[in-house]
Amino acid sequence: MSNAPIIPVELIAPAFNPATFGIRGAPHALFTRLRKDYPLAIAEVPGYDPHWIVTKYDDIREITRQDHIFHSADRSKTLASKIAEQLMRQYSGGLPTIFKTLVHMDDPEHAEHRAVTQPHFYPQAIAKVEPMVRDMARSYITAFLAKGAQNDNTGDFATELAFPYPAEVVLTLIGVPKQDHRKMLDLTHWLFCYADPDLCRPGANITDPAEIIKTWDIVYNEFKAYYESMIAERQQCPVDDLTSAIANGKIGGCPMTERNMISYLVIASTAGHDTTSATTATGMWVLAENPDLLQRLKADPALIPGFVEETIRWTSPVQQFIRSATEDYTLRGQQIKKGDLLYLSYISGNRDEDVFKDPFTFDPARSPNRHVGFGYGPHICLGQHLARLEMKVLWEELIPRLASVSMAGEGRMTESEFVTGPKSVPIRYTLETSH
Repeated sequence: MSNAPIIPVELIAPAFNPATFGIRGAPHALFTRLRKDYPLAIAEVPGYDPHWIVTKYDDIREITRQDHIFHSADRSKTLASKIAEQLMRQYSGGLPTIFKTLVHMDDPEHAEHRAVTQPHFYPQAIAKVEPMVRDMARSYITAFLAKGAQNDNTGDFATELAFPYPAEVVLTLIGVPKQDHRKMLDLTHWLFCYADPDLCRPGANITDPAEIIKTWDIVYNEFKAYYESMIAERQQCPVDDLTSAIANGKIGGCPMTERNMISYLVIASTAGHDTTSATTATGMWVLAENPDLLQRLKADPALIPGFVEETIRWTSPVQQFIRSATEDYTLRGQQIKKGDLLYLSYISGNRDEDVFKDPFTFDPARSPNRHVGFGYGPHICLGQHLARLEMKVLWEELIPRLASVSMAGEGRMTESEFVTGPKSVPIRYTLETSH
């Protein structure tokens, strides 16, 4: 990294601070500046190893399509301080991460584990669950509007609908009974929002740099305690759910390890809905601030799939992932060295002016819209087709019922540098009289 451009620490340090992502627009201002002045450069933030900050769309795709060169499993897959990495190795018995999910694997391990559940997420399999998903969407819409009717047609779209609806969909597919969905939602927030004062684990000291690892260890053990008995039951008596597929999955002809099974269920139970929740909440925030957009979608429902794609690009709920180079590599004229860490900013890639025309204009008719909101390459999101279905169905059911919608207060963003989105979207609405 000796001859590489160095980003001034005062410029890049906010990207390493979860609080920055709780300020709407702040990350975009930062990464717009980086794309212009430091499209591929080194961050040397105190307390962290040096990272290449990858801000450009084409560079992100070039890296993520070459998993054999840019690994996911050798170091922490998310931004972690030196102390955090050290503690992760202590908690995990020397491994670079506490969890061992698909996200934290390289091939052949990644491909073998992905294949265990992949058939459940093929488009044809997802199409079969559409009636169930639509029923759930209608149920949540009805409950949200009924509660709103008692409060002058107001409600918090994020907490009352965007959070619980996708959680119910994926947790039902996993086989988790409804009475336990709230527990899973809380654990998700503890995991991804460890630094947010409203969503973190009760009693957590968010000023302690070791808190993230302590919380992740607690979350892992909470999930382990919950899923152990379910795994044993499904091994004895499989049913048609994701837990059965994972509990009986074979890797190289052998059963999956306990740590990998638990981790698999953790990512399905958390990332399986949290990113969709963030994108759904963002979609409503956009509608509430753009009355013409709602009328446009009402007049032409065929725009709804495009609206969904644009909300994914607009939200980019997974802000960043880290890769490590396994060999020297030239990227954008810079020399990446073996062992170097690379911070991939998806939020930046999805606003790249060289790829997206008017990237800060929300356009449901944007075409093409080849965003990297689901990632790219072999690690592209396994649940992308389910997420699209959940959002499409929700808007198809809700938009015809709304005559108007506006913000009823100030929306609030989650303070997280990893997975983030709105944590509060208070809205006021009127309904069509025909519904």
